[in-house]
Amino acid sequence: MARRRRGLPVNGVLLLDKPQGLSSNHALQRVRRLFQAQKAGHTGTLDPMATGLLPICLGEATKFSSQLLEADKVYRARVELGVMTDTGDADGEVVERRDVPTLDEAGVNEALARFHGEIDQTPPMYSALKHQGRKLYELAREGQHVERAARRITVYDARLTASDTDFDSGVLNTSGFDLEVRCSKGTYIRTLAEDIGLALGCGAHISALRRLETGPFDAAGMWTLEALEALADQAAREAELMAPDVLVDHLPALALDENAYQRLIHGQTFLLDSALPTSELVDEATVRLYRGAAFVGLGRIAGQADGVTTVAPKRLLSSAADA
Repeated sequence: MARRRRGLPVNGVLLLDKPQGLSSNHALQRVRRLFQAQKAGHTGTLDPMATGLLPICLGEATKFSSQLLEADKVYRARVELGVMTDTGDADGEVVERRDVPTLDEAGVNEALARFHGEIDQTPPMYSALKHQGRKLYELAREGQHVERAARRITVYDARLTASDTDFDSGVLNTSGFDLEVRCSKGTYIRTLAEDIGLALGCGAHISALRRLETGPFDAAGMWTLEALEALADQAAREAELMAPDVLVDHLPALALDENAYQRLIHGQTFLLDSALPTSELVDEATVRLYRGAAFVGLGRIAGQADGVTTVAPKRLLSSAADA
């Protein structure tokens, strides 16, 4: 007999403003308890020190959370010059101090420009990446150091923020500045700040980090834990969730006729009857599937021959048969 899952079948996406000092998993579990949800997951971790946008997927939405793993992101960081730590942030132990040279705004911008575009970045030891089955930060806490292969990332933009007041008449008058970065997945802002600090001749670490955007989501729709707790009841909280298909809104959509729908829910392929542009129907492309206005899941283009496109089920809602 299958074990009954505890909790309520709550489905949707919440944009959480993760507080400082809380791990992504602890934040996730607090949201899950607030919604009494059977199942929950997030779309990419933030360091405990970091704050900001953490999309939380509840119930059926967890099936599509991987769609955000490839998403670009935007961060704002406080870069402190002249001090290097073992973690690259203010939570770590200071390992070196250096004098900060006289810097002007033009010189900092010139250094930032070196990190625009595709660059190779070596992941930090204090990260959740694994080595022989163990997380790197666990090994680092034991005093171990392992070689890490550099990874290719893309920094689309790294700039001083418009609100930065640390430059007086163009000359840096404190020990740091605020930086906004738009980057690809897998970018470590701590490492980027360290490398920028070295390029400026003094080293650096970050003392604050906030995620402002990830994929299609931005900070405008975020909820704090306190605001969620203050909502009147379960119905009020569920009313603030976004539908699961918001995670896949970037994919082309197909409307299913009844024959195609019946084949889909029985795990069978169906022939395409759609006005989608041919350019979007490449082999193995992923598409959203709808029965009327109801989202039923994802399909994939399984083949094209003689002007006919075949679509196969890829990832369906458990409730698709009731849609």
